[in-house]
Amino acid sequence: MIELSKFRPRAVVFDLDGTLVDNMPLHAQAFERFAEAHDLPPLTMDLRRRIDGKRNSEIFPMLFEREMGMEEVLRFEEEKEGAYRQLSRGRLALVRGALTMLSRLETRGIGVAVATSAPLKNVLHTLAETGLDTRVTIIARGDEVARGKPFPDVFALAAERLHVASDECLAFEDAPIGVAAAVAAGMTCVGVATTFTAEQFNAHIPAPHAVLPDYEAFLAGPGRWLLDD
Repeated sequence: MIELSKFRPRAVVFDLDGTLVDNMPLHAQAFERFAEAHDLPPLTMDLRRRIDGKRNSEIFPMLFEREMGMEEVLRFEEEKEGAYRQLSRGRLALVRGALTMLSRLETRGIGVAVATSAPLKNVLHTLAETGLDTRVTIIARGDEVARGKPFPDVFALAAERLHVASDECLAFEDAPIGVAAAVAAGMTCVGVATTFTAEQFNAHIPAPHAVLPDYEAFLAGPGRWLLDD
C-alpha cells in the first residue's frame, strides 16, 4: 500500500456531501421528513452503509423495495432534496480545515474537482451556500455516468476533466461506497470520518488508505507537506 505521507498527487478529488461540506445531519433531517411522509423505516446506520454515496435513481427503489420509473424517481428526488435545500439554507459549514486545504492546493497548483452522487440542484446550492462555487469549478456528477458509486465511473470522469491520470489523484470520501469507487478508479483515498468511524471504514473492502476526522488532521499528519513553503 502507498505511504500516504510520501504521495504527491497532481490533483485532488473530493466527494461533496459529508466530505467537503459538513451537511449530513441536514440530509438526515430531510430524510426523516420524507420517510415520515411515505411511511418508510427510519434512517439507521445499517441503511446508511447501503445507500450513502449512491444515486437517487438507485436509492429510492431500495427504500420502497420496488422498481420505479425515472419520472417517479425525479418526483421523490425533488421532494427529499428540496427539503434538504430548504433546511440547509444559511446553515451550511465546511468540514474543519477544508478551506485551508483548498487554499494550499491552489497555492501549489494542484488541481481540484468534486465527484458526487448529488443531483445538479443540490450541487449548485451547496457550493453557492458555502462560497465554493468560484473555487471548485470542475464537477463530475453521478447522473452523468453510466454507473454510480461504488463503480469508478464518476471518479474517472473527474480525473478526465482534470486532465490527470486517476492514479495521480488523491481522493477524499465520507462513505465506504465512495471509497470503493475511488479505489476502483485507481486513486489513493482518504476516508473522512464525519459519518462513519474508522472501524466502519476499515471493515469494508476495499478500505481507505487512511481515515482521518477532518482536513486539519490531514494537514497536521500525512498532508503536512502542503503547509511547507
